[in-house]
Amino acid sequence: MGVRRGRLSRDRLLEEPSSRGLVAIPLVLIVAITVLDLYTPADIHLGPLLVIAPALTASLSGTRLTALVGALAVAALVLAAVLEGGLTTANRIAQILALLVLSALTVFLRYVTERREGALSRARSVAATTQRVLLRPPPRRIGPLRVAWLYLSAEDETEIGGDLYAVGRAGHAATRVVIGDVRGSGLAAIGEASLVLSAFREGTHRYASLLELVAGLEDSVCRNVEDVADTKHDPGEHFITCLVLEIPDEGPGAEMVNCGHPPPLLVTDQQVMVLHARRPLPPLGMGQLHVEARHTDPFTFQAGDMLVLYTDGVIEARSPARAFYPLAERVASFPAAGPDDLLDRIHRDLLDHISGPPVDDAAILVIEHTPSHHLLRPRTH
Repeated sequence: MGVRRGRLSRDRLLEEPSSRGLVAIPLVLIVAITVLDLYTPADIHLGPLLVIAPALTASLSGTRLTALVGALAVAALVLAAVLEGGLTTANRIAQILALLVLSALTVFLRYVTERREGALSRARSVAATTQRVLLRPPPRRIGPLRVAWLYLSAEDETEIGGDLYAVGRAGHAATRVVIGDVRGSGLAAIGEASLVLSAFREGTHRYASLLELVAGLEDSVCRNVEDVADTKHDPGEHFITCLVLEIPDEGPGAEMVNCGHPPPLLVTDQQVMVLHARRPLPPLGMGQLHVEARHTDPFTFQAGDMLVLYTDGVIEARSPARAFYPLAERVASFPAAGPDDLLDRIHRDLLDHISGPPVDDAAILVIEHTPSHHLLRPRTH
């Protein structure tokens, strides 16, 4: 999808009823100040107050309307001078010139601000498009699973950073999930996040086993991380922690491979269990995933259970008193509900805990195992 280059004029605010009323205020001020200036004693001049009109318009609308109101203000001052018979006096000429200069300066500043707002709007549009392309929202329903997700970026004015997640169908009757965290945060980590996501999406339906998929992710990161990492500003070691899961459509037997990532939470029968890996692996990119050392960790995930996957930006979020966010305890205190409700509760509770914007990227996936009706057929390639 291309990014639209044209810039919509802010003067179109006049098309909105509420904006029409606001922009009418400077026009009313011009009339009111001009009338008062005519009825005040000759030694009192209210004309210079007309500069308020273009200044106020600049905060409400765009360059063209600001210029129009500025011209009307100058014209009103000239009219008042003519009606009072003092157009050629030095005082009136000075007032008109001063108002003309100040109005022109206001229009110029509005123009500069409008250009900057346009550039910021385009940057936000690019960030949103990048997020949709790179961090595509997982399907809300895939196989027997219902999925809810949340992404919080620590980078100002962006919607994406170094955390990642993806959900896809395997080549057999199973769903595979990845959630990961690039060392670093914000825009500088996008390249490494895109590397893992691309490898996962390509490999999730090609590799027969979960271990082969993880090996493919490791191989892709080791071969390509130097090409995408921001080594100029961050010359240190680059790696990605991740958790990769395979959940079959039939039966409760799921498995995971944890590469240095925070352990998931299993919510079952209103109890919360932390799924610690018995045989964890090092993060991707460390070059230490030897074939003989790779093992999966099986766990039971059956209908009615929910998984909470998250990145360290969640559990390392601190309150004003510097306390970490106790995710497992909070999830255990929430009433049993679906994935969307649980995610919403976590989101609101996390923001209340930190009492401000996040200082690190944070991602959460909540996956519910439902009875295996209306399963999606695995794609064949």
